[in-house]
Amino acid sequence: MQSSSYSIDQYNQLPDHPGVYKYFNETDELIYVGKAKSLKKRVSSYFNKNTGVNLKTRRMVREINRIEITLVNSEFDALLLENNLIKKSQPKYNILLRDDKTYPYLLITKENFPRIFPTRKYIPKRGTYFGPFASVKAMNNVLDLIRELFTIRTCKLDLSPYKIDEGKYKVCLEYHIGNCQGPCVGKQGEQDYLKDLDQAKHILKGNLGVAKTIFKQQMQEFAENLEFEKAQKTKEKLDLLEKYQAKSLIANPSISNHDVCTIVMDEKQAYVNYMRVKSGALIVSKNVELKKKLDESEEELLVTALIRLQDQFNSDADEVLVNIEIKDPIEGLNLFLPKIGDKKHLIDLSVKNALFYKKEKALLLGLNQDKKDRVIRQLQQDLSLPEIPDHIECFDNSNIQGTNPVASMVCFLNGKPAVKEYRHYHIKTVEGPNDFASMTEVVGRRYKRLIEEGKPLPKLIVIDGGKGQLSSAVEALKELGVYGKMPIIGIAKRLEEIYFPGDSYPIHIDKKSESLRLLQRIRDEAHRFAITFHRKVRSKNAFGTQLTAIPGIGPTTADRLLSHFKSVKKISQASEDELAAVIGKSKAMELIKWKEKNKGA
Repeated sequence: MQSSSYSIDQYNQLPDHPGVYKYFNETDELIYVGKAKSLKKRVSSYFNKNTGVNLKTRRMVREINRIEITLVNSEFDALLLENNLIKKSQPKYNILLRDDKTYPYLLITKENFPRIFPTRKYIPKRGTYFGPFASVKAMNNVLDLIRELFTIRTCKLDLSPYKIDEGKYKVCLEYHIGNCQGPCVGKQGEQDYLKDLDQAKHILKGNLGVAKTIFKQQMQEFAENLEFEKAQKTKEKLDLLEKYQAKSLIANPSISNHDVCTIVMDEKQAYVNYMRVKSGALIVSKNVELKKKLDESEEELLVTALIRLQDQFNSDADEVLVNIEIKDPIEGLNLFLPKIGDKKHLIDLSVKNALFYKKEKALLLGLNQDKKDRVIRQLQQDLSLPEIPDHIECFDNSNIQGTNPVASMVCFLNGKPAVKEYRHYHIKTVEGPNDFASMTEVVGRRYKRLIEEGKPLPKLIVIDGGKGQLSSAVEALKELGVYGKMPIIGIAKRLEEIYFPGDSYPIHIDKKSESLRLLQRIRDEAHRFAITFHRKVRSKNAFGTQLTAIPGIGPTTADRLLSHFKSVKKISQASEDELAAVIGKSKAMELIKWKEKNKGA
């Protein structure tokens, strides 16, 4: 492979060769990765088309500043390289599979008398991994089968030959109940142990037929040697394996090593079902959702999902069954659309899964959307608001005995907390414990800033408090000339009374109402946010007061010490050298002297 870089004006000079192209913007951020049978034709199509191109594609083309290409031998190689680059960089204009799960594997360790156990961490040097498994249940079913068929050890002992020879270990309960043959005390040789492990590997790969053949041969040999008890045990294992296969069977066993990938779509999303089938048994079934980025075709979305899922589940399929006609076949990717027979039944089953997944997603989205809309619409009705309150801001003050007065503002968008919009306020213009004046200050500061920055005002302001705090907030809005442009209410804690400006009597919302619960949640969140901030400020100031009582330590030095050591206790435990590194030698000596002087105090 070779890579080259081109300016945006040089796209016509690209080679007529298979490869991968990467688009970078002015800040040299990778924004898109694509593959092509002919780089020249594919890349030129982005810049030469004036019609039939959607807005997102035009927006992306306007961002392109530099093009980088990598030549490969075939379109299939380009497809694999494209997948790796997207997985690594996740460019903003590429299709991304919506799946943040970490899937489990079964690991056969690289050690004497290897073990088999489940893990979610993929560290290749530890041994051989099988999977990933789409569900923990499917993985445990296979693991349970292997442990019933074979005597694979489960202990974590280091079974190096010299440790076994030295007699360092004793057999455990697993040996006494027949689940282990005691390799730790030399009762089973490693070569004999590895024969069982090889059979387990065939089962993990889905090759149940190999394991069945070996069991049949063993059973025949035991019978010929008149070892009927061993023959019976082997027959029981064979029956167990056949029972497991019968449960897993969904198709004709002649369908030996196939992937199935089907797609259903709506305007913005695509839903893909992927299945791996070996000897008629379903090994993996996985649904994924894709969001169209640049008006990609059904074929592009299917191939993109297929390559990533095959990579994720380590597929070695001979053929992939699909449910759509592939107009542009990719050499090296064996796709087949069956019309009749067992393979068509597999396609029907896969499409059924994809449609169910689509319906499930739509239902979930609809339920969430309906509930969200229902609550804020109910709030609009209960408070007789002119607009749906999809943007609510709530204020609360916090001070204890007039010390360290602070305030908070929390923001809810569409009935959900918008944490990035939360704000803390130090009270600057008010002296002493005056909640009303503090409320006037913070409400004024908040909306003065929004007006200056040209940002949208909320559809509802909530003040944590009764008529006094509400009047103070109204005063701030009047000074800014925005009173009446957005509804404002106060909510008193004791009886959950709702006050409107100018009204002598409060209104009461049904205690069981979802709209009241939303207001309570917003109010409680503002209170929590204010209290947390107040504690932090109070604690910091308390630490500062302790430190500034020490001769030679002023507020700046105290702040520097607290920033570095985080607490007075850690400062008191620091050595002179550690203190000197932060505040200098002379001040460190003063601090050490003070500590020594007050040691017994």
